[in-house]
Amino acid sequence: MSVDLINEAALTASDDPSIELRSEITVDLVDASASDIGVVRAARVSTAGERAHREERGDGYVEGLINYLMRSRHGSPFEHNSMTFLINAPIFTIRHLMRHRMWSFNEESARYKDLKSVFYVPANDRALKQIGKPGHYQYVNGDAEDYELMTLSVTTAYREAFAEYQRMLNAGISRELARIVLPVATFSTVYATCNARALMHFLGLRTHREHATYVSHPQRETEIVAERMESEFARLMPLTHAAYERCGRVSP
Repeated sequence: MSVDLINEAALTASDDPSIELRSEITVDLVDASASDIGVVRAARVSTAGERAHREERGDGYVEGLINYLMRSRHGSPFEHNSMTFLINAPIFTIRHLMRHRMWSFNEESARYKDLKSVFYVPANDRALKQIGKPGHYQYVNGDAEDYELMTLSVTTAYREAFAEYQRMLNAGISRELARIVLPVATFSTVYATCNARALMHFLGLRTHREHATYVSHPQRETEIVAERMESEFARLMPLTHAAYERCGRVSP
């Protein structure tokens, strides 16, 4: 079956206007106080005292000290900064993020608001099949029939789950109980705040880079979030990001 026919099948399966299928995961940097010179000032306070906060240094000195700190795994100077991201993703992806306990999170609450009927469906280029065993497996693309089966199956489940959710709400069942029928593929929105050290640890686990000291194999949806965060991190703190790369993507 062609991709066009698969897409047509998906549209037919989701012809209920109250159901929206979405593949896009969004990550926006909404607030930040993060810079390479901030890392240097935090490190220099041990020897310069209060003068450290007023110091201005050239890129050569900043790069050299950051490389030293990263290489020697002096991690605390990388904690005196902040990046806040607004993420719209399926709940199962957000739960992956919340395993990183050095972060701060605030998520939309299904106890206090009705959730929208927006559900995740992988894009056609998302690998579908797992081969091998845990620790020694890889994901490969499915064929057209696999994508059709997945799209039709998840859409059927989403429609039925959301219909039951609405039925309970209409009957006066509380939101905090009605939500239990919704799948983890329901989209949610979360504020996630971290510092550079915590972010580097996250990136080491949630991105796949063959040159990394410890090569990770994350779930693709979580990796999408990580990659978009990393692009902002590299823009805000280019010397820190470059040192992180040189040191095998290991958080100090």
